[in-house]
Amino acid sequence: MKTRILLFALMFTGIVSYSQQDAQFTQYMYNTININPAYAGSRGAMSIFALHRTQWVGLDGAPTTSTVSINTPLNNSHLGLGVSLINDKIGPTRENTLSADLSYTIPTSEKLKLSFGLKATANLFDLDISKLNPKDSDPSIQNYNNKFTPNIGAGVYLHSDKAYVGLSVPNFIETNRYDDNEVKIFKEKINYYLIAGYAFDLNSDFKFKPALLTKMVEGAPLQVDISGNFMFNNKFVIGAAYRWSAAMSAMLGFQISDSMYIGYGYDLETTKLENYNSGSHEIFFRYELFKNNKKITTPRFF
Repeated sequence: MKTRILLFALMFTGIVSYSQQDAQFTQYMYNTININPAYAGSRGAMSIFALHRTQWVGLDGAPTTSTVSINTPLNNSHLGLGVSLINDKIGPTRENTLSADLSYTIPTSEKLKLSFGLKATANLFDLDISKLNPKDSDPSIQNYNNKFTPNIGAGVYLHSDKAYVGLSVPNFIETNRYDDNEVKIFKEKINYYLIAGYAFDLNSDFKFKPALLTKMVEGAPLQVDISGNFMFNNKFVIGAAYRWSAAMSAMLGFQISDSMYIGYGYDLETTKLENYNSGSHEIFFRYELFKNNKKITTPRFF
C-alpha cells in the first residue's frame, strides 16, 4: 500500500495541477503572450521579457516558475512572431514548456487593431519519486523523464494604445502527464482566458489602469483577478490586485528608460494556506528594441 506520505504528496500534486493548471502570474498584463498568442508583436517593438515567481514561500514543494520570451512584429507585414519558455516546478514534478506564437493583425479603425493568434507548444514533464520520500516503495510509481506532449492553442486580441480585450485557449488538447495503473494522477485540462484593461489619463503625469483576468478550467473554481495600477510621470508604477478567494497582491514598477522596465509583485494568501507560508514573490524585466530606433512618446501599461 502507498504510505500516507506518498498519498499526501500525490494529492498535493493533483490539487495544485487541477487548481492552477497553467502557470499563473500576478503581473500577467505585461506579457500576455503566455496565455494569448495574438499578443505577439502587438507592442510594435521587439520585446524581450523574463520573469521569476516563487510561490508560497516556506511551504515544501511549493511552485517556482521562470519564464523568458521574445516577440516582435515582422517588418512590412501584418504578422507577429513570438517564442517563449516556461519552467514550472511543483513538488516532485518539473515541466518545461516551449511555445511558438504567430499572430495576424487587422486595423479596424484609426485606433483599434484586431489580432488573431496561433500557438504551438512542446511540453517536457518530469516526475522524481525520490522527492516524495515514501516509507515503503511502490513499484507501480515510476520516474518520468522528459515525457513529451505537443499541443496547440489560439486567441484573439482587440487593442489600442489605451485599451485591450482578449479571448484565448492556450492548449486545446487535454493530456495526461502521468498515469498510475490507468488512474490519471496529473492531467492537463483546457484553460479558457478572458483578459481586459483600460488606461485612463487622469492628467498629463498621472494614469490609472484597471485590468481583469478571468480563467475557467474544468474541475477548479472560476479564477478572477482584478487589478489597478497607477503610473506617475511615465516612470513609477504602483498598484494592487485581488485574486478572488485566493490572494491579495501589491505591485511596483519602474520605467528605467524607454527600452527597460522592471517590476515586482508580492502576493498574500487569503486562504488557509496563509498559515503555512509567507507569501509569493514575483520579479520581471522587460527590454525592447524599437523599430527604426524610434522611441515611444508615452510608455504603455501593457
